[in-house]
Amino acid sequence: MSSPTGLSFEHIRHRPPHHLAGPRELVVACPAFRSKVNLSNIVRTCGCFGIRHLITCGSSKLDEKIAREASQVISIEVHRSLAPVLDKMKLSGWELVGLEQSTYSECLFSFPFVSKTVLVIGNERLGIDPEILSRLDRVAEIPMAGLPHSLNAATSTAVAVYEYCRQFPNGTPKPSTGVSS
Repeated sequence: MSSPTGLSFEHIRHRPPHHLAGPRELVVACPAFRSKVNLSNIVRTCGCFGIRHLITCGSSKLDEKIAREASQVISIEVHRSLAPVLDKMKLSGWELVGLEQSTYSECLFSFPFVSKTVLVIGNERLGIDPEILSRLDRVAEIPMAGLPHSLNAATSTAVAVYEYCRQFPNGTPKPSTGVSS
């Protein structure tokens, strides 16, 4: 049976990954989560979108059934606190962007990411810690149109990672050397 457009769609599982022109320069930074399910889902999301670096605090235990192969391709850096790591990254030219409902937050639908972004995620219950919030360059917010006014940490991360990737669909292109062949 064909579709209304006359096409006959066939389900294809596990299509080979899309080739990127360069690596995605997004780093996801997470607080200590109460549940390893959130971190496992975030790791899987990062793996699927070609994000290769994640920073976290506390336990980095994953549920391998959720994270799947992503845990083998993502560098997971574990620290006692995010603050010094974020300070160092900011000094190295990374833009620190929080994903949070806050004063002066910008709507994710029109948020212009820069390629070298650290996406800072909040805790399931408390959001982004005020000490971390004060270090951020900008804050993006996913607009809510219904109850309960907020998404799960892993779901929010997936939405924001998708938006970043939509803006950089082929990864971050390597800079031109100015030499033509």
